[in-house]
Amino acid sequence: MSLKQVICGFTTLVLILSNSFLLEAQLQVGFYASSCSLAEFIVKQEVRNALSRDRGLAAGLVRMHFHDCFVRGCDGSVLIDSTPSNTAEKDSRPANKPSLRGFEVIDSAKDRLEAICKGVVSCADILAFAARDSVEITGGFGYDVPAGRRDGRISLASEVLPNMAPPTFNVNQLTQTFANKGFTQDEMVTLSGAHTIGRSHCSAFNNRLYTFNSTTSQDPSLDPIYAAQLKQQCPQGSPNSNVVVPMDPSSPTETDVLYYRNIIANRGLFTSDQTLLTNAATATQVIQNAHNPFIWRRKFAAAMVKMGRLGVSTGNAGEIRANCRMINS
Repeated sequence: MSLKQVICGFTTLVLILSNSFLLEAQLQVGFYASSCSLAEFIVKQEVRNALSRDRGLAAGLVRMHFHDCFVRGCDGSVLIDSTPSNTAEKDSRPANKPSLRGFEVIDSAKDRLEAICKGVVSCADILAFAARDSVEITGGFGYDVPAGRRDGRISLASEVLPNMAPPTFNVNQLTQTFANKGFTQDEMVTLSGAHTIGRSHCSAFNNRLYTFNSTTSQDPSLDPIYAAQLKQQCPQGSPNSNVVVPMDPSSPTETDVLYYRNIIANRGLFTSDQTLLTNAATATQVIQNAHNPFIWRRKFAAAMVKMGRLGVSTGNAGEIRANCRMINS
């Protein structure tokens, strides 16, 4: 390789890193302080009102932010409705439909913000604020959300599954999926703790109860008493595909460390939960999180902030949608 090629390669790397830094630098805490000072207050008010009616929506909003950021970056594309000519992210099965919920909370916040600050607050930022508020209201640590995200104009169902980790993944697959997005294995274990709140359809874990592999019908790593309870809730061959069970039956609406304690007791609901005990490093992290609620909450908040920076568009890129469910015409 010539000296000229080396210099060109180095210059390209510097430009890439500089552009990446610039994108992150353009996200800032208090972004709407002068342009729409009530933005975060209004979003929190709408989240609080929604959770007073259905506390389970907190998990839906956190999950929606996660699914938004892992596909095309945090650009609000998960909020866009499908059209006759395009199936959008929210309708991807089984990753998003029928499991994602809470869209109406974002709609309500957006409507109020458009009334007082027309064309100012992005749907992507509203979703990031709502996820933070959901964590805080259910017992997690609040954290500052750097804002300034712009909304994307593309939403494709076909892009969801290649970017998301299904509940059947093992620890190596999980580690790689998160590494692809720039997360460490420790951050993967930390963010998995989001399963401390929320619910799941039976179809996401039925294989652990009835058709695990060729030698055993039930996953041997699943606590037998817990498995029996799940079988009562999710009978084999049940025609009702809408049955849901809490992911953390002990405290399904509280952001706490019981998720990790359940894993230690072989009561992780998904394969992707229980697999965290099969690796020495991740098992150590599970145990540490289970016994250090303060430390886990702090790590979780930091990981959420990092996730909120994935692939963001800022400045003049993208748009500020007038309606979070559709791109501007």
